[in-house]
Amino acid sequence: MINKVILVGNVGMDPEVRTLETGVKVARVRLATTERIFNRQTNEAQDHTEWHTVTLWRGLADVADKYVRKGSQLYIEGSLRSREWERDGVKHYATEIVADEMKLLGRRAEGVAPQQGGYQQPAPQQGGYQQPAPQQGGYQQPAPQSAAPVMPNEDPDGLPF
Repeated sequence: MINKVILVGNVGMDPEVRTLETGVKVARVRLATTERIFNRQTNEAQDHTEWHTVTLWRGLADVADKYVRKGSQLYIEGSLRSREWERDGVKHYATEIVADEMKLLGRRAEGVAPQQGGYQQPAPQQGGYQQPAPQQGGYQQPAPQSAAPVMPNEDPDGLPF
């Protein structure tokens, strides 16, 4: 089975970065992707913008905290995750992308990582984590000592994270 998402879009607001009680860093980024759709009836092209919630763990969260800002253009690879939770008797649902790889695109701003550098989380393998092969010009997250944390259903502020 394959669950793979690839997005290129613009960040709509500065990342929300948190450190869990275990010391693991997690970031949430809102990413806008826009596609041009041609309407044959009106003979006009219209832009359609879709907003995505992207979750970044550990090293990717560190990179997002340091270098990603509102307006940044990002390339994201990851997998689609759906969650549900109940609050005050009401069921809530969320669909998000859990990123495995992130690349900063666009012009290089002062103090920002190189354009061609990629940032990659290791993919979980059977029997634990395995260090991925080095990328040219990229940053790789070192393999964690324990299994990946379970995504919390809600953040401490009561908002879905």
